[in-house]
Amino acid sequence: MNQKMSSQLSRKDFGNDFRWGTATASFQIEGAVKEDGRGLSIWDTFSRIPGKIKNNDNADVACNFYHLYENDLALAAQLGFKEFRFSISWSRILPAGTGNINRKGIDFYNRLIDQCLQLKITPWITLYHWDLPQALEDRGGWKNREIVNWFQEYTELCTAEFGDRVRNWIILNEPMAVAGLGYTTGLHAPGKKGLFNFLPVVHHLSLCQAEGGRTVRRNVPGAYIGTAVSCSFVKPYTGSLRDKMAAKRADALLNRLFIEPALGLGYPADAFSYLNNIEKYMQPDDREKLQFDFDFIGIQNYFSVVVKHSWLKPVLWLAEVPASRRNAPATAMGWEIDPEGMYQILQQFSKYKGIKDIIVSENGAAFKDVLSNGQIEDSERTAFFQQYLYNILRAKQDGVNVKGYLAWSLTDNFEWAEGYAARFGLVHIDFDTQERTVKNSGKWFADFLNAEK
Repeated sequence: MNQKMSSQLSRKDFGNDFRWGTATASFQIEGAVKEDGRGLSIWDTFSRIPGKIKNNDNADVACNFYHLYENDLALAAQLGFKEFRFSISWSRILPAGTGNINRKGIDFYNRLIDQCLQLKITPWITLYHWDLPQALEDRGGWKNREIVNWFQEYTELCTAEFGDRVRNWIILNEPMAVAGLGYTTGLHAPGKKGLFNFLPVVHHLSLCQAEGGRTVRRNVPGAYIGTAVSCSFVKPYTGSLRDKMAAKRADALLNRLFIEPALGLGYPADAFSYLNNIEKYMQPDDREKLQFDFDFIGIQNYFSVVVKHSWLKPVLWLAEVPASRRNAPATAMGWEIDPEGMYQILQQFSKYKGIKDIIVSENGAAFKDVLSNGQIEDSERTAFFQQYLYNILRAKQDGVNVKGYLAWSLTDNFEWAEGYAARFGLVHIDFDTQERTVKNSGKWFADFLNAEK
């Protein structure tokens, strides 16, 4: 990677119609978990279990975005961002998941949307970013096929209330993390463990992904509809056949599992035969119900993955070889810094005939930030963004139809199981005082985006 070339990036290289913004998620920033009629989510419950979150942190206050949203949106505008992605807290507007509507929750999102528009920032709604109402988890959550109806009711409400002003909609955020971390390994809420959970959850997420898209299409004229998938360029550790086959299985799970059913290609059992067992959860017409013609696909890439065959991991028969074992550069999370992987994954997704546009809907990095004399000199993060953006530009110039970039994240926030220990923001937050300080990476973006086009 040419460091000099990446540091000489210009906004105009991407074109005047390229969209620049930041991404956030309701549970990670809002706080106010017991205010104005909000119901409990699975993350409220999970974060109360000792040892589940680093330092036993919780998101009761988080960034206090519920009360400080005007301030934070002003910061986004100051940094030059014209797009703001946020998610709706399902339990804030439907405390029981279905049924009675909480008008105070609706009012908050109306104020947020209106403030975006006043600042000439385009709002992007994510319908589901992991915070399922606890009341629905008590009824089986994503394992219960009834969730397709619950999700449609929720989507109908969101489109009715916000569809007059919001054109950009993301249906699901990283469904693989929901199925894998939430219901299989138990590392995320709701903390369920067991491979037997995986397939029904995957299928119900896939059905909701398509049904949500159809509901938005029906209710919001001119909507620009996508879904956001976590994806990592997968490489075999060696050239052996076993490692190559392990890489194909990992690729099926990490990159193909949720996009291919939507495109009418079915689940990728060709690379991972275990997925044939999903048939027991299929009902008549499900193959058609899984399909939806998305306007764009959101690509969320943070790192590449290197895998090898392992006899110690039944069913998957693979193990990841972490960056630390390969002496590869890594973030504070231990995630490999591999800008070339961004280029490769964009190329991989662009080869699907059914994908029209690609939006990089999340990308960013956590490092050990130090606040000193009112400054955060996070040169590693700035270099990360420059190098990844350089490879996005490479892909765009090589014909990939990538239309926008949403940095993760505007501010430091509650980073799920990592609590407040992992900082991804362009803006530093002192979680004791709620004071905001723009990091040098944020200042770099401001210079980059506010430069003459």
